[in-house]
Parts: sequence; C-alpha cells; structure tokens
Amino acid sequence: MPYSAEISRNQPSCFVFLIDRSGSMEDAFGAGDSARTKADGVADAINRLLQNLVIKCAKEDAIRDYYHVSVIGYGDKTGPAFVGSLAGRDMVPISEIGASPARIEERRKKVDDGAGGLVEQSVRFPIWFEPVASGGTPMCQAMGTAAGVLERWLSQYPDCFPPIVINITDGEATDGDPTSAADKLRSLSSSDGNVLLFNLHLSSHRGPSIDFPDNDAGLPDKYARLLFGMSSPLPSHIRSAAQQEGYAVSDGARGFVFNGGMESLIKFLDIGTRPSNLR
Repeated sequence: MPYSAEISRNQPSCFVFLIDRSGSMEDAFGAGDSARTKADGVADAINRLLQNLVIKCAKEDAIRDYYHVSVIGYGDKTGPAFVGSLAGRDMVPISEIGASPARIEERRKKVDDGAGGLVEQSVRFPIWFEPVASGGTPMCQAMGTAAGVLERWLSQYPDCFPPIVINITDGEATDGDPTSAADKLRSLSSSDGNVLLFNLHLSSHRGPSIDFPDNDAGLPDKYARLLFGMSSPLPSHIRSAAQQEGYAVSDGARGFVFNGGMESLIKFLDIGTRPSNLR
C-alpha cells in the first residue's frame, strides 16, 4: 500500500514548508484573530512546529533524524528561510535544527494551576524563522524551488515515506497560474507514493473556516478553488488524525483549509505532519 513506508534514521521522510511572505501577510487574520498579523502568526506556528518535531524525534541518546525539513519563503525574495546558523540551507536534518536555533525567547504562557484557574508561566521559545511581509506572491517560483530541492533529496532516499509540502498563503500568485508547478511537485515520488501537497489559505474573509473539503462547491472565490484543486487527497492515516481531532473528513477529502485562523493553522500543521510509522 502507498504511504506505508517506515520512517527511520536510515530512511527518513521530509517536510517542505512554503511560506507566503508577501506584503499582504502584514494584514490581520480574519474574525477572532484581529490582534495578530498573518506573518507573525505563521512565524510562531512554524517555530512551534519545529520545536515539536525536535521533541518528537528526541530519544534518550540523541535527536534522531527521522525527518529533514525545508522552509522556503516567497515574497520579495524566494529561497531558504531559516535564520541564524542555518541560513541559506535548503534542507536540514531535524537534529541540526534542534541544535541550532537562532535564539531563544522567553514567552509567557497561561497554564492550569491545578485548582481550576490559570497562572502565567515563563517558557523558552526557540526561533528558527522570522516574520517577513514584503513584495508580491511568486508562488510558481516557490513551488519550482521546492521541486528542485525534492528532486535532489529523493535521489538520496528513493524508498522513503513520501515528502509532504505544506503551502501557507493568503491569496493569489503574482507570477502566473501555479497549477503546472503544483502538478510537477505532486508528480515527484518515492517508491511509496507521490509527494503530498497541502494548502492552507489564510483568507481575511469574515466567516468560518472550511476544513479538508472533498469538493470546491462551498469555496467563495477562484483563488480558494485553485488552491483546492492543487491539493492532494489525504492519505488514510492523516484522515484518521483529522477525524480524531473532530473534523468530519470524507474519503475524498483533500489537504486544504480555507480561511484558517491561528487555531486552524496550528491544527492543520499538527495533522499534516503527524507521523505514520516511526521506528
């Protein structure tokens, strides 16, 4: 069966995050998230996800390289978006990510006090990726860059669990129709299946999110329908993960969310990066 290969240190899988850094990412999220810009929210979500992946791969002896990760930004510039000592790297093993945050921030977090209330607690928050919002939305170029990165990576790991590409954007590509570039990405494959492409559309639309639909009938504009059409169907283990989180997910559901706020963004990233078979 496809999408069933074991993920191990000798046969890792990888994630590629394509992050829209255009000027419109300086806008606020939709209803409920008005205090935060999309750029700030996405940066926090990506940094939190990287920290969680490091923790997931940490064993008694070391951080094991079950995953390699690429973060590609697109706006004024398109290319690798890690900061600090990882700057310029287009694919990084998770152990190096864990060892090389650009800095550690002290954040305040509300936690359960054990008596039915909440107290603030200081937590350490590693930073690998910074918010940027400038320029256009060269999505075609970003997907072409991702395809080049994955072609090289797949030549080293031809039998891996297929790479997952997660594109986070707030709108229309400014360098043409990205459909062909998306088709090329999804046509890449290991012996276990094709590359998976998921899309999260951070619309400023005032309304509920549309999560993992199986058709585009309820989507309000052509850009959302375009991104839906570019998105891969969810493999069974990711459908199960979404169902466990309370989503009504059909067999034909795709890896697409429209109008996601911060909560949707965090859940989408968690579900989309949940491992199937770590060893």
